[in-house]
Amino acid sequence: MAKTQQELLDFLAGLGIQTSTVSHPPLFTVADSQKLRGEIAGGHTKNLFVKDRKDRYFLLVIEEDAEVDLKQIHHVIGASGKVSFGKPEKLMEYLGVIPGAVTAFGVINDTDRVVTIIFDEELLKHDIINAHPLTNEATTSIARDDLLRFVEATGHEPRVLKLTV
Repeated sequence: MAKTQQELLDFLAGLGIQTSTVSHPPLFTVADSQKLRGEIAGGHTKNLFVKDRKDRYFLLVIEEDAEVDLKQIHHVIGASGKVSFGKPEKLMEYLGVIPGAVTAFGVINDTDRVVTIIFDEELLKHDIINAHPLTNEATTSIARDDLLRFVEATGHEPRVLKLTV
């Protein structure tokens, strides 16, 4: 069963990671997020859950206003052929979230390590990264290095590549 926001925050606290979480109405798009977020410092994420022809899944974590060339990204991430968006059922199965709440924190639910998480190098220039804490009704701020440490603590290897155009 997918972890809750509180279970995620407790896991982070157990790692000695400090975060700050702001609750807000549900946000489904980057535009929604930009209108309602207020002043939360740091880099804000956009997440693309994609799969390749061999049904390998990737979570691409980029800055909210960045663009990815989906016709060419497979060359960068090492996918087998062009990628397509993963189905909502697989998103829930592997990351425990619904569309609109996709987040790097979702790897806490990927206990079989099916999903490869890849961060865009431009996003990681921010000292603070902001992401949904498994729900699109809140935003959690976390230090960049702590986010990478969290990903490693889930058994995933955080990859960092130039994903954006």
